[in-house]
Amino acid sequence: MFEVVHYSKKSRARVGRLHTAHGIIDTPTFVPVATNASIKAVDSTHINEVGVQLLFCNTYHLLLHPGPEVVAAAGGLHNFMGRTAPLITDSGGFQVFSLAYGSVFDELKSKGLKKQNGSIIKVSEEGVRFRSYRDGALVLLTPESTVQVQKALASDIIIPLDELPPYHIDKRVLRASLERTHRWEKRSLDEHLKNPQRQIMYAVVHGGVDPELRARSAQYLGLLPFDGFAIGGSLGKTREEMVSMLSVLMPQLLPERPVHLLGIGDLSSLESCVPLGIDSFDSSYPTKCARHGILLSSEGPINITRSQWKNVHTPISDAPLCSHYSAAYLHHLFKAHESVAHTLVSLHNIHFMNNLMAQYRQLIMEDRV
Repeated sequence: MFEVVHYSKKSRARVGRLHTAHGIIDTPTFVPVATNASIKAVDSTHINEVGVQLLFCNTYHLLLHPGPEVVAAAGGLHNFMGRTAPLITDSGGFQVFSLAYGSVFDELKSKGLKKQNGSIIKVSEEGVRFRSYRDGALVLLTPESTVQVQKALASDIIIPLDELPPYHIDKRVLRASLERTHRWEKRSLDEHLKNPQRQIMYAVVHGGVDPELRARSAQYLGLLPFDGFAIGGSLGKTREEMVSMLSVLMPQLLPERPVHLLGIGDLSSLESCVPLGIDSFDSSYPTKCARHGILLSSEGPINITRSQWKNVHTPISDAPLCSHYSAAYLHHLFKAHESVAHTLVSLHNIHFMNNLMAQYRQLIMEDRV
């Protein structure tokens, strides 16, 4: 399923090819996030045109609407959203626990589980109970049920259920959480292996920023027949802390398996993490930037809403669609609050990320990264 084409002589970076049921993914790669089976303001046809090899969809949202039964009746997520290339889905656990704890900044303000529609999220050995943000219905997410949902979605890469404890947590509690996550992941794997369905399952390595617990997680999960690793849990409160943790962890992961870093994809983090040997990154960063009128470029971010672009009548991008329009027109669309502006700049930013990762792969092949 995964082949390493070249190891850099300068770092731990590598170029690889991940074979899936819906095509080959060249690594390292960037994975845009299509939360509800759609990137905001961009349809699947355009995503296919810009050559996105892997797209990330969120099980939590698709479970609550339209529901796995609807997607299965459509023939799976690919048919449902008009996608021909590979898809990855998560377990839904990240969104549940994010609702519970929020960001590190939120933790500092609230300290503890938040209430959601009047009900505190409950975690047990069975799984996690929460209320739907749509109608308040009580939902139980278990290691087995999240795999069953992802079978109905028929994505190419699936993720087992894991607990996402907050950054500020006692080591004893973190250790207990890690052990429960390992039990959940083993149950998820057992459920997956009953009907592999040509899907790949990644183990999620946890342990916060504690090197001992990260090592324990890597060792335990490496003994199980997962197809790859995803690095999850708390990654630290700064980029420097994250990179320090990853620098220690990465050499402990089996080199024959691909490694995905969950939820990270800003440009500075890519620059720091590609040399560590990470193969794929997912983030909504480029499309969130686009909705604020920020175009990514090799010279730094461009704010198209600024008046300096009002009379620039040449294209600012070579991205499909975007290349047909001048900077002045994009500036006008944002000032006029036209929604197509988000579409065009989102396509620009995704195109930029694709090109950036292609450049990284070439630099690795040349032993320059």
